[in-house]
Amino acid sequence: MDFNFILLFIDSAFLQLPDFLGGEGRQALGSDDPMVKGIIVTMFAVSGFGVLLNVFNSAVRKKMVDQTKLKRIMKETKAWQKERMAAMRSKDTAKTAELSKKSSYMNKMSMEMMQMNMRPMMITFVPLILIFYLVLPALFTYTVAISPIPLNVIPGDMFQLTCTAEQALDSTNVCFGKENHLMLWAWYFLSSIAFSGIIMRITKTSMDLG
Repeated sequence: MDFNFILLFIDSAFLQLPDFLGGEGRQALGSDDPMVKGIIVTMFAVSGFGVLLNVFNSAVRKKMVDQTKLKRIMKETKAWQKERMAAMRSKDTAKTAELSKKSSYMNKMSMEMMQMNMRPMMITFVPLILIFYLVLPALFTYTVAISPIPLNVIPGDMFQLTCTAEQALDSTNVCFGKENHLMLWAWYFLSSIAFSGIIMRITKTSMDLG
């Protein structure tokens, strides 16, 4: 399981300001008259914010999380799950029963691992929100990059990365005339995904057992 991607997904999900807080979800991020102008400059600047926030997140993780213990727990739970699945597939009831006795312990380890992963997020969440709702909207426009194809692979409208054809035809929408343009938060999310693995390896906070 790629925990890096999951944590970034959770982080980005919090960046979607809901309607009842006065925004329009992801479209609330941006300005009609941004301080930073020009699509090339904007793309690199938003990516820079993504890199800086990733470095900040990794620094907090390195300070707050015992990486040796975390990887030991991950390795132990993964090995147990793999062994249990193998026993179930081979219909080895004796082995399955023996491994099932450790379920309570493994659940406890999984809960501890989740708590260790979530603890740094409680520190980084507030600065992330402040930057996204006080800094970035004043600096950048609503859409900051152009994709050759739609990137809305998840059904529904809760995680739209690019402007849809319908939005591009709506003169009241920030995506008007901008089909397949990437929204501000979406470009940050993709930039974070692209650089997170490298930064975590450099700071030795990667959750990749490989």
